[in-house]
Amino acid sequence: MVKGRIWFFSLFLVLNLASTFSSLKFSRDDFPPDFIFGSGTSAYQVEGAALQDGRTPSIWDTFAHADYSFFCQGNIEPSTGINEEVFSFMVLSSSSSVCSFLFLSFSKIFCNGWATGLSHGATGDIACDQYHKYKEDVKFMVETGLEAYRFSISWSRLIPNGRGPVNPKGLTYYNNLINELINHGIQPHVSLFHGDTPQALEDEYEGWISRRIVKDFKEYADVCFREFGDRVLYWSTINEGNVFALGGYDTGITPPQRCSPPFGNCPKGNSSTEPYIAGHHILLAHASAAKLYREKYQEKQHGFVGANVYAYWFVPLTNKTEDTIATQRAHDFFLGWFVDALLFGDYPDIVKKRAGTRIPYFTEDEAKQVKGSFDFIGINHYISIYIKNNPMMLNMDNRNFAADAAVDMIAITDDDPAPDQLPVLPWGLQQLMEYFKQVYGNPPIYIHENGQKTKRNTTLNDTGRVKYLKGYIGALLSAIRNGSNAKGYFSWSFLDVLELWDGWESGYGLYYVDLDDPDLERYPKLSAHWYSGFLKGDNISSDEAIGIQKNKTPVSSVRSIK
Repeated sequence: MVKGRIWFFSLFLVLNLASTFSSLKFSRDDFPPDFIFGSGTSAYQVEGAALQDGRTPSIWDTFAHADYSFFCQGNIEPSTGINEEVFSFMVLSSSSSVCSFLFLSFSKIFCNGWATGLSHGATGDIACDQYHKYKEDVKFMVETGLEAYRFSISWSRLIPNGRGPVNPKGLTYYNNLINELINHGIQPHVSLFHGDTPQALEDEYEGWISRRIVKDFKEYADVCFREFGDRVLYWSTINEGNVFALGGYDTGITPPQRCSPPFGNCPKGNSSTEPYIAGHHILLAHASAAKLYREKYQEKQHGFVGANVYAYWFVPLTNKTEDTIATQRAHDFFLGWFVDALLFGDYPDIVKKRAGTRIPYFTEDEAKQVKGSFDFIGINHYISIYIKNNPMMLNMDNRNFAADAAVDMIAITDDDPAPDQLPVLPWGLQQLMEYFKQVYGNPPIYIHENGQKTKRNTTLNDTGRVKYLKGYIGALLSAIRNGSNAKGYFSWSFLDVLELWDGWESGYGLYYVDLDDPDLERYPKLSAHWYSGFLKGDNISSDEAIGIQKNKTPVSSVRSIK
């Protein structure tokens, strides 16, 4: 298997990485009839009403209100010809220590001292107040032409103590939202968990590093399937579990903020073992919920349950053999860690070898339960990254996940880099889809998150986001035409939601939310108009000029503003 994967990856070294679809013309009708287009948010980022109607805090509430600070020692070593922008899972190396950071946004890190208040004091107490404004938001979805809406359920809103009695007002809210979507012809796609473990369970037994959470998550899932499954046909269990395990339990810079020196400065945690333990329990919880759905609900509800992972596309920095092998190793660690378990019932050999006794093993029964425990795989994809082999990391006495992977991760930029935005590299998504086809047998895939970051309060004319969406949707069409089993695409995000890393400083939304307006009025951006036109049948060329509309015009007027 390993040799086959390296051969497959080496094939990409001789391919032209320039996007073959740069001038591709396409429309909504070019996609398969059952393909679905939508957009998404998550509970803590959009709902608000954090202290209302029986909801209790989650670990994300605690994180946001703490305005967490962390300490890191290290240096960014610029690589010749490569800029110094740093992406997710970037490894910073120095002679004295190694500091691994998990960054989901396009950021520069200057790592020598305290970094304070990543969310700048912003919390989800009010957020976009979708809890009270869901009918208005569904109206905007209809005007945009969304075919589906992906959202998450707040575990601590539905079951305030994490297990036990169901909160009637939480139940009413989600029933109302689901009914509103269905009544307007919008398909609900629901995530059971999006980084917001009930704080009650974190306090009781430390959340995902305890095996007790597997049972509690299954019981929570049972409530959701029972109460909403007659209308919700598409379930994903845990949003990007690989990222959640690393950010929360290795570097400690996401909830629940667990880590150990030299990888971070947290009140408690063990960066060498806990990411693997949390990841193991996430996979067991997913498999337990999937088994429950299949045995108890699927036959009568006719729905589907899937797993979700964050996925980069990795590219060797050079054509040296060691970088090619390191790139495959990066795929095995950051993607295969979860996807191999889901497909084959075990972790990649290289992950088990490097982690040793620090990674739990699956019993025979657990392996059978995890293997094949999905009807689809959801992928969150934003960027592609260069990989350089770094064997020196294996010499550390105390290793974490990043040191086990032993790679340096270096930014790839596009031909027209824009400040504060992600590079537009659609070929990465196309090659990622090809990788799933060749290595993992072409499972059904939904692109659950994909979108462009821009600074807030700058302009509604988000041409960079339009460019990004056009490129990646075009790339996905090319992958489908090449045989990939893609079933849907969801832009991130529908509204400018509260972002984990910088609060309200940036946004990914199709709609701007005016935080200075007591009513939190929404305004469509240029990208909302573009997406609406595409969904309503306009022919698109991914390299066509973008028309600018500077007025705050309802998206329903998209035809008249071009």
